[in-house]
Amino acid sequence: METGRNWDIFCTVVDNYGDIGVAWRLARQLAAGHGLNVRLWVDDLGSFHHLCTAINPILSAQSVDGVTVRHWVSPFPDATPADVVIEAFGCKLPQSYLTAMAAMQPKPVWVNLEYLSAEDWVEGCHGLPSPHPRLPLTQHFYFPGFNAHTGGLLHEAGLAERRIGFQRDPAVQDDFWMSLGMKPAPDALRVSLFGYENPAVAELLEAWAEGELPVLCVLPESKLLPQVAAFFGATGLIPGEQRQRGKLILHVLPFLPQPRYDELLWACDLNFVRGEDSLVRGLWAARPLVWHIYPQRDDAHLEKLNAFLKHYCAGMSPQSATALQDFWHAWNAGKGAGPAWVNYRQHQAEIDAHACRWVDCLLKNEDMGARLVQFCQSKLK
Repeated sequence: METGRNWDIFCTVVDNYGDIGVAWRLARQLAAGHGLNVRLWVDDLGSFHHLCTAINPILSAQSVDGVTVRHWVSPFPDATPADVVIEAFGCKLPQSYLTAMAAMQPKPVWVNLEYLSAEDWVEGCHGLPSPHPRLPLTQHFYFPGFNAHTGGLLHEAGLAERRIGFQRDPAVQDDFWMSLGMKPAPDALRVSLFGYENPAVAELLEAWAEGELPVLCVLPESKLLPQVAAFFGATGLIPGEQRQRGKLILHVLPFLPQPRYDELLWACDLNFVRGEDSLVRGLWAARPLVWHIYPQRDDAHLEKLNAFLKHYCAGMSPQSATALQDFWHAWNAGKGAGPAWVNYRQHQAEIDAHACRWVDCLLKNEDMGARLVQFCQSKLK
């Protein structure tokens, strides 16, 4: 790909880390996997630093992992637009940059990178053009997704091999847990718990504490932390602290960099994930998961949740599918997670096996980075 080697990705950090998480993975993959010159424009470097500690929040320009990271400030600095411009997750390009794009010849390929959804309408909208109302520019919609009719999922080269090697090597896993300051009991169910605020967490923790199965719950710093602390009667918990109640042991972790979070997902038997980025990484972990989808007004997120469950549960027995769906719905509704967990556990073996089969199916699709490069190359003139 001799033309179109320069890419700009624009991303704003809203109130969580999902958007910048995906944008950062995409930027690194395009640079490392496809040899592209990538500039990533981000408005909140402080939040970005939590995700990638190599980011210096006070620098306006820096190079990290082969990606040029620019602080997106207002007024926007003079910058020649790239050959390909990615507008991620509904952020709006600076007007001066748009004007510069319109003056270029040839025009940049302009992509509106949308949120992940399994809804049926996505397949019909993926790749559609949208002319700018005033400027001689055309934007193209790009929808990540779960089949060949969408834009695919981010999946960097070698990820599956690294995951399989990790999960097949007990010594490597022991080293990983020791690096986090833990040594799980051999018979304990290892659970990672990452999510938004959720009133269902107390009843779920109670079910684990009162159950017969030992549970090691690993909690990365998140909005769940105050509610979990309250369950243990603490005014607060900090990374490194551990609490026990009945059969439940809780260990608090700091916010993990992406590669370490991947390993946590691989090491656990069940992963609670939230938003988009951790959902995709949870799927690639080939472990059962529970998705806390980002709440939207008018419960629009529930349509997305049900669309995904329809795809995800295909091929499961009706009993196991119902148990999984009931548990996911209870977690997202903020109530009923305790009773739903009891039934979910009855079908754990089939749900575990299904998670492995599902990731094998996903791996048959080409990854989103490669598809996006092909898509943009087809639009270059």
